[in-house]
Amino acid sequence: MVDKFVGTWKMVTSDNFDDYMRAIGVGFATRQVGNRTKPNLIVTMDEQGTVSMKSQSTFKTTEIKFKLNEPFEETTADDRKTTSVVSLENGKLVQKQSWDGKETNIEREIADGKLVAKCRMGDVVAVRTYVKEA
Repeated sequence: MVDKFVGTWKMVTSDNFDDYMRAIGVGFATRQVGNRTKPNLIVTMDEQGTVSMKSQSTFKTTEIKFKLNEPFEETTADDRKTTSVVSLENGKLVQKQSWDGKETNIEREIADGKLVAKCRMGDVVAVRTYVKEA
């Protein structure tokens, strides 16, 4: 099921991301850079079932490696130290990040050949859409 996410994805739209970053506690300067950045998302999976998600931009490259349903430590692009877990729910990759008593989810799904990432913090939702490059 993760296979359909594998590939290189180029961001084409990002809606409400500033509000989402503010909701998770990202400072003004970092939000300004985050709003201008259009990262590529590179998703790979090895024979052992380890998934790698690399977000690559001129500003910063971050990478997480995980197995489904296994918690792991993550340092986010905005330098939060989180405990994260990614699961497959109804064909969507759902990533839950927990830190300092807070929790956010990023739900990624393939819709109409595009990768749509919904970032949720409370009732704030940002939607970032990617098209496949390779």
